[in-house]
Amino acid sequence: MQVPLLVDDFLRRSSLLYPDKLAVVDGEHRYSYSDFHARVNQLSHALLELGLEKGDRVCILSPNSHFFLESFYATSQVGLILVPLNYRLVAADHEYILNHAGVKAVLVDWEYTAVVDEIRDRLETVEHWIEARDGGPTAEGWSSWNELIAGAPTETPPAPQVDENDLVSINYTSGTTARPKGVMLTHRNCYVNAYGLIAHLGVRHEDVELWTLPMFHCNGWGGVYALTGMGGTHVVLRAIDGEEIFELIEREGVTFACMAPAVLRTILDYPHKDRHTISQAPRFTVAGAPPPAAFIQRLEEELGWNFMQIYGLTETAPLLTVSKPDHATPKDDWARRSRAGVPALGVEIEIRDPDGHPVPRDGETSGEICARSNVVFSGYWEQPDQTDAAIRDGWFHTGDLGVWDSVGNVHIVDRKKDVIISGGENISSPEIEDALYQHPAVLECAVIGVPHEKWGETPIALVVLRSGATPSAEELIDFCRERLAHFKCPTRIDFVEELPRTATGKLQKFRLRESFWEEGRKVN
Repeated sequence: MQVPLLVDDFLRRSSLLYPDKLAVVDGEHRYSYSDFHARVNQLSHALLELGLEKGDRVCILSPNSHFFLESFYATSQVGLILVPLNYRLVAADHEYILNHAGVKAVLVDWEYTAVVDEIRDRLETVEHWIEARDGGPTAEGWSSWNELIAGAPTETPPAPQVDENDLVSINYTSGTTARPKGVMLTHRNCYVNAYGLIAHLGVRHEDVELWTLPMFHCNGWGGVYALTGMGGTHVVLRAIDGEEIFELIEREGVTFACMAPAVLRTILDYPHKDRHTISQAPRFTVAGAPPPAAFIQRLEEELGWNFMQIYGLTETAPLLTVSKPDHATPKDDWARRSRAGVPALGVEIEIRDPDGHPVPRDGETSGEICARSNVVFSGYWEQPDQTDAAIRDGWFHTGDLGVWDSVGNVHIVDRKKDVIISGGENISSPEIEDALYQHPAVLECAVIGVPHEKWGETPIALVVLRSGATPSAEELIDFCRERLAHFKCPTRIDFVEELPRTATGKLQKFRLRESFWEEGRKVN
C-alpha cells in the first residue's frame, strides 16, 4: 500500500530512532530529538487552539533559530502553510507579502516586532501576533511563543487529512528584478528534494550542520528536511561572523555547511584561522549563486576542506544539479566545479535555444536551462499568468543560460537578463568576474553591460578592493586581457565600497545597471 510523501515523516523518524540524540544547538539552548519534537507538537496544538485550519497561512520572520526550525514541522503536520519572510526586507515589502499571501498568524523574532508594528494597521488578514523570544519581556500587543506553548500537549496532535500535493510553504522569490512571487512548494516537492540532497551530498546521522544560509531561503535550500530525516544535528548561526563560525566548527564538530558566496568569502578572509583546531574537514556547499572558482581553490588548498557545488532555484525546491570531483570533473578543475554539475536524481534537464530546440552538447552553444522533475513547484501563488509563463509544455523555464559539455555537465553561463551583447557577441559576465577574482587585490566584483555608442553594450566591472590594495583600473583590465579574449574584457573599472546583494548573497545587478540605462549614460 502506498503512503503519501509528507515532510513530517522526517522528524517522526528521528524522534523514534534517536530520541536522546542532540537535534538542535542554538546558543545556550540544546534540544534532543525528543525535546525538539515535543516543542513542535506543542506549537501545533497552540496554533489549532487559536482557530487556524488546514490551508491557512502562517508566516515566520526571524533569523536562523530553534524557533524557525520548529515552525517548519509545527505548521506542515497540521496542514498549515508556512510563509517564510526575508528579515532584511523593509516593512513595505513585508506588507505586500503578508497581504498577498493572506497570512492569518505571524511568528516574529523579537528583533523584528517593531518592523511589523509599523504596518500592523495595513495588514488585512492577520489575526494573531506571536513573538519568538527566549527571555526578556514580550513586546506590547504580542503573545509570547514560549508562553503560548507552555502546558500544551507534547503528543502529536490529530491532524486533518494531508495529501502529498498539499502545500508545505509559499516561498517568496528574492525580488532581484520586481515584486517577489510566491513559489508554492508541496510536500512531494520538498520530500523528493530531501532525498536528492541525502543521496548527492552524503547526508548521514553523524552530520553536524552549521546553519549559515538563511532558513527563509527555500527552506534553507532543503537542508532542514534532509538533515532531520537522517538524525543529524542542526547548529544555528544567527548572524554571519567569521570568528563565531570557526568557534562553532571547532566546538560542535561541524561536518557540513551550505552557504552563499559572500559567507564563503568571510570564512576565507578570517584572519585568525590558525587559532582553531578543526579535527575533521567539513564539507561546504555553496548555493544561491555560483562562487568564484578562486574561492573553491583557496578553500581546498589553504584549509584542506571539501567543496561541492549545487544549482537550483526556489521554484525547484531547489536541487537541480550537483558538482563534485569525479571521473568527469578533476579535483583541480576549479572553473568547472564552480559553474557546472550533472542533473540530480529524478531531474531531467534540457538546454533550449530561442526557438525552443535542444542545443548540441558541444560545450559552446548556450540556451535556457529547462527542467522537469517532482521537485518543480506547483505554481506562483495567485499569479496564474506568471505560472503559465514559467511552466510551458511541462517544462520549467529557469531564466538561466547554460551549455552542455561532452560528459554531461551543465555549465551555468549567466542569467538571461545579465548576458552582455557587445557588437553582436554574447559575453558572459561570470567569466569576466572569475578572471578578476584571480587578482590578489580584488575582494568582490560585479560585471554588467552598459550602453555604448558603437557596440550597443560594453562590459564594465565594479570592484571592491581588499584593504590596503591600490591597483589601477588599467592594471586590472590588462590582467583580464592576459586571460580572456579582448572583446570580453571590461572596458572600464569602477572602484566601489560595496555591492548590493539580496539576503541570500545574490548580486542585484539591476541596481548597478539602473544609473546607466535609466539615465541614458553611455560609455564611449
